[in-house]
Amino acid sequence: MKLVIAVVQDKDSNRLSTALIQEGFRATKLASTGGFLRAGNTTFMIGIEDERVEDVLRVIRNNCKVRDQIVTPVSPMSGSTDSYMPFPVEVQVGGAAVWVLPVERFEHY
Repeated sequence: MKLVIAVVQDKDSNRLSTALIQEGFRATKLASTGGFLRAGNTTFMIGIEDERVEDVLRVIRNNCKVRDQIVTPVSPMSGSTDSYMPFPVEVQVGGAAVWVLPVERFEHY
């Protein structure tokens, strides 16, 4: 058994959740926040049999797309703001960061 952890952008969350349900996968969704853009993310935790891991990864891959976005960086928390000149930059957002971990034991009560 494996635990698949997928951190996806909120814009992809509902589409992924719907696709997982349609494919018969059960997942736990957690609200999370990214570090760089301080933007909302959703973390999915999916317990799955070893032979179905590739199927889950396919669903995630098909529903979480990388896209370019123009953002203005958040001002620094410390130091002088006199020299800080925020300007929009283009960054890639979306997609999914996925970890597949072995599960030593699973219990359901």
